[in-house]
Amino acid sequence: MKRKLIASGSVLLALTLGAALAQDKGKGGGGKGGNKTPGMSLSSPDFEDGGVIPDKYTQAVPMAASPKLVFGNVPMGTVSFALIMHDPDNALKKNPEDVLHWMIFNIPGTAKGLDGGLPSDAKLADGTIQAKSLRGSPGYMGPGNAAINPYHHYTLELFALDEMLPLGPDAMRDDVLKSMAGHIVGKAVLVGRFKMPQ
Repeated sequence: MKRKLIASGSVLLALTLGAALAQDKGKGGGGKGGNKTPGMSLSSPDFEDGGVIPDKYTQAVPMAASPKLVFGNVPMGTVSFALIMHDPDNALKKNPEDVLHWMIFNIPGTAKGLDGGLPSDAKLADGTIQAKSLRGSPGYMGPGNAAINPYHHYTLELFALDEMLPLGPDAMRDDVLKSMAGHIVGKAVLVGRFKMPQ
C-alpha cells in the first residue's frame, strides 16, 4: 500500500512540475522570471552580418565612406554608445594587438544608429568623439587587407553605456576599454568580410 502511495505521489509531482514548466515556456520563459527580452542589435542596410562589405566602404576606392549603422533593442538606462571596428585576423608586428579601423564614442544614448559617410572630424556636432585609427587620424578607416590574403573579418562592436566617457579624441583603445569597464549595459556585434580585389 505504501509503495502505491509513493508511486502515485511521484506521478502527481511529475505532472505538476511538467505543467508548471509548460506554463512558463508559454510565457516565453527559460531564464529567471521567464524574461526573454531580446538583446541589443547592430545592423547595416549596406551589408549583411557575415556578408561581404561593398567596395565603396573600403580601401578599394580612394575615399572610403563609413557604412550606415542601425541600433536596435537598446537597453533602458543607456546614456551613450561606443563603437570599435577592428580586424581580428591581423596581428600587428607579431603582437596580440590587431588593426583598429574605427573608434567612436560618446554617441548620445538617444541615437538610433549612425548615418553613412560620417565626416572624419574628431568631434561631431552632437558631441560624438572619433578617436584615431591605425592610420593616425580620426574617423573611419575602411577595410584594406592585401589581395594575397583570404577574406578578413571586420568586427564592429557596439557598447551601450550608462555614462559618457570622460575622454577626448586622443584616447587610445586601452583608455576607452578601461573607461567602459563597469558601465556596459548592452553589447552587439556586426561582422563584415573583405579582401582587396586582385
